[in-house]
Amino acid sequence: MPRRRAGVLLPIELAILDAGLTIQPREGSFFGFALARTLAEQDGSALPSHGTLYRALNRMDAAGLLESEWEAPELAEADGRPRRRLYRVTGVGEAAFRAAAQAAAAQSADQFRTATGEALA
Repeated sequence: MPRRRAGVLLPIELAILDAGLTIQPREGSFFGFALARTLAEQDGSALPSHGTLYRALNRMDAAGLLESEWEAPELAEADGRPRRRLYRVTGVGEAAFRAAAQAAAAQSADQFRTATGEALA
């Protein structure tokens, strides 16, 4: 795992928050495989590795960016499948995503001004 500065989100974490914030209004919560499908659709790539995805989900849950709970066993049993762990982006997670998006936009604007010779504000 790459070394990281405190408070800095990894690209997979930003992608999870972005996808979660897209899924959550429609579904209320999301589970790992649905999240993996959404991530793959967003960038046109293959599904992310389950190990990478679930390690990130666990790390984000522990950090308070996500909250999780197991679905009711009756739902899984009725569908004839294992129970799913359901995730939701927390207010802390949404704020972290918005802050990271703003920082990326500001950095991009600074790079554009530098590249075009404009004075930095």
